[in-house]
Order: sequence, then structure tokens, then C-alpha cells
Amino acid sequence: MSKANRRLFHSEEKLRFHIFILLLLMPFIASAQGDLLITPHRVVLEGNKQIEEIVVANIGQDTAFYSISLIEYRMTDDGSLEEITEPEPGQKFASPILRYFPRSIELAPNESQVVRIQVRRRPGLEEGEYRSHLYFRGVPRQEPLGREAETDTTGIGIRLIPIYGISIPVIVRIGNLSASCTIGELALEQKEEGSPVLKLVLNRQGTKSVYGDLTVDYVSHTGERINVGKVRGIAVYTPNTVRRFSMPLTVPEGVNLNNGKLVVRFSDANEAKPLVYDEKELELP
Repeated sequence: MSKANRRLFHSEEKLRFHIFILLLLMPFIASAQGDLLITPHRVVLEGNKQIEEIVVANIGQDTAFYSISLIEYRMTDDGSLEEITEPEPGQKFASPILRYFPRSIELAPNESQVVRIQVRRRPGLEEGEYRSHLYFRGVPRQEPLGREAETDTTGIGIRLIPIYGISIPVIVRIGNLSASCTIGELALEQKEEGSPVLKLVLNRQGTKSVYGDLTVDYVSHTGERINVGKVRGIAVYTPNTVRRFSMPLTVPEGVNLNNGKLVVRFSDANEAKPLVYDEKELELP
């Protein structure tokens, strides 16, 4: 087998493996992604890694069309994203050094395709973290010419076609970057109705973004430990140094949050060997 054929064979094997994983995960993540599944949901290109393959799958009942582009976002203190055209101080866009293929895809029901994205490192590129977002935008199906619209001829007919899309961050890191994160301003808000809400602030320091999972355990005065909250995939992007976060807690029946303490931990998303950014305790009255 030639070298080119071996590369093609391994690429096809990888695609089949990704499709298999997507089908396994479909019952758990389809509701969050609509008719479009994407894996991975975050791309980081650093060190010797220059290329990433993104698997896109259509789990809907109809053939779907998507255009693919790079767009720029800023993150607000509450974690929401706002589209921008000019970088903020300290922010670098990755789009000028990225290329990707294809630029549009058509997927039949239960069909998948690989989108490849590559960083082109230029000589003299300034050290730091560069970020843009790969945006998959649904393109409405065009009605065949000549098809008559079923409208009331006595009035004005308006047809609304929803447009939706999904974006994933693409981060390029140049140089030896580092980051840390601390938890601050812990406060528990208990309401007469509904779940109690834990409020906190993530404080990022360093030259790169942080991304991880937040867990909350209740520890009783006798030492019994119960998990009451977990949120995966929380990011604090550069240049932001603060992210304010609120999370409802799931308190089992019989557990009283009027005594004991809450142990709050923020760690990175590496399941094999997670790095704990910070851990704080909140004494309960």
C-alpha cells in the first residue's frame, strides 16, 4: 500500500470512528445541538499541532445545507458572546492565519462529513493566544421556481424562515503561554420557591484562556459529602480577566443547606489528569 493510500485509509477509519461515537452520543446531545452535531466542540492548535478534523453530522429528517465561515466574538463578563469586527485591547483574531475546507456542506439525514482546519504560522508572528470562531450557518432550502405559494389573495402573506447556526471556538497559541484562575465572591441565594443558586466570580490570570468544569459538593457537619452541582465547559477567554457565573444547585431531599459547607472546585477539562485551578469553601449559616 502506498503512503498516500495509507493516509486515505487511516482518514476513512478515523471518520468511521467519529461517526460511531456521534451515534452513541446522539440521545444525550441532540437536544442541545438541534439537527447538527459537531465534534470536537472546541479546537486548540498549539505546539506542533497544526491541523484539526471536525466531524459534522446531520441528525435531522431532511437534507441540510450549511455555509461555513470564521467570525469574531468578544466575551462579556457574564459569559455571553457578542459579534465584533475589531479586536479589543489584548485580543488577537485567529482568522488571518487559519484556512479551512470545505466552505459549505450538504448533508443527507444521518450523514457526516469532515471539515479540516489548519493554522498557517507566519515568520515573526507575535507570541500570544489568537481566537476566532468557526460558524456553521444553516442555509434554507430554495423552493423550486414556479411553485405557487398558498396565501390568502385578499391580504399580504408573510413567510418566516428560521435561520440558525452553531459556532465553535478555534484557538491558536504561539509561544510558551500559561494561565491560572481563582474563585471569588462566593454567595448562596436561597429562595422560598425553586432551587438555591450559587453565585461566584472566576478570576483569570496569565496569557491564555482557561476552560474547565465547575463542581459543587455539600459537606455536612458530620463530614458526609454530596455533589449538588456540576457545570462542564466553562471558558474565560482572553483578554477577559473576570467571568461572573450563577448555577442552580440540585439538593437531594433531606439535605439542609442551613448548616455545613459548600466546597466549590474549578478544574480543567482533562479527564485523564485534571488540573485544579482553585478550590474554595463557603460556610453555611
